[in-house]
Amino acid sequence: MIRFVIRRLLWMIPVLFLLALVTFLLMHAAPGGPWDREPGRRQLDAATQKRLNQQFGLDKPMWRQFVAYVFGDFNADGEFVCGAICGNLGPSYRQRGRTVQEILFTPPEGKPFWESRFGYSLRLGLLSLLFAIVIGIPSGILAGLHQNSWIDYLSALVANIGVSVPNFVIGIYLIIIFGVTLHWVSVVPRSWAAPKVWIIPALVLGFATMAFTARLTRSSTLEVMRQDYVRTARAKGVAERRVIFIHMLKNALIPVVTILGPALAGLVTGSFIIETMFAFPGIGREYVQAIGNRDYSMILGSTLLYGGLIALANLSVDIIYGFLDPRIRIE
Repeated sequence: MIRFVIRRLLWMIPVLFLLALVTFLLMHAAPGGPWDREPGRRQLDAATQKRLNQQFGLDKPMWRQFVAYVFGDFNADGEFVCGAICGNLGPSYRQRGRTVQEILFTPPEGKPFWESRFGYSLRLGLLSLLFAIVIGIPSGILAGLHQNSWIDYLSALVANIGVSVPNFVIGIYLIIIFGVTLHWVSVVPRSWAAPKVWIIPALVLGFATMAFTARLTRSSTLEVMRQDYVRTARAKGVAERRVIFIHMLKNALIPVVTILGPALAGLVTGSFIIETMFAFPGIGREYVQAIGNRDYSMILGSTLLYGGLIALANLSVDIIYGFLDPRIRIE
């Protein structure tokens, strides 16, 4: 197991390197640059842009910019500054005087870590995943146990809506119903301290995951119900509740666990539209703004963070496999 984990962690290095290279080439191929005129501000003159390019190393060839960001380079004082490989995600071009890791991980002064942008996105992702698990797994199990009943049809209807309708469309309807019509929540809350303002963003973000979880749980439950060991347990007169929770549930949840790890990473890193829609102070909204501002370091740093989270989530799923099913062995 330890050798497997170490090998997978080492494989993350070339994966993240390739991810950084592709992102670097794409963002430099896009028109515009970090010193373009901002709304409400005048265009920087050529001399100022030249000094900023020298300060941030943008006057160097592209290959050297990439090497400097990933591995490091010597600054103007002759000191070697290690790059992303040492955890240094670089300075922000637009929020000058602040580094990328400071923007993403440092909370306001006197606030705990979960008040940082990454903390906000992590909490929203966990709430969305909790909603998907609490609603998706029981509804999928009930639909599988009561196949072709009204419970099954209702679960299938909700699941099809969640899979087919984009989450931002669901978000608009929920805003109209609960924010504009019923006035239960604020459309754009001034503060995220109250728990109720988290409900709609968490529901919208986790609805598709809930629907997919319910469908997968239902199909897995139906498959396990037809296994010989389940028939044997029932033939021996084992109580139905024990058959479900002891013999069926553990094996039926193996495919579901497969998606939960990447789902959490996806919910944390894939909330760009939801965070922008609700003016949520997370990393997704910051990432969208960085793309619009051509903040190269912020784009690269956030992309590497997203890629690392997804790779770690996939690794965690492989490890959990061995605990859920002893027949699975990691070589």
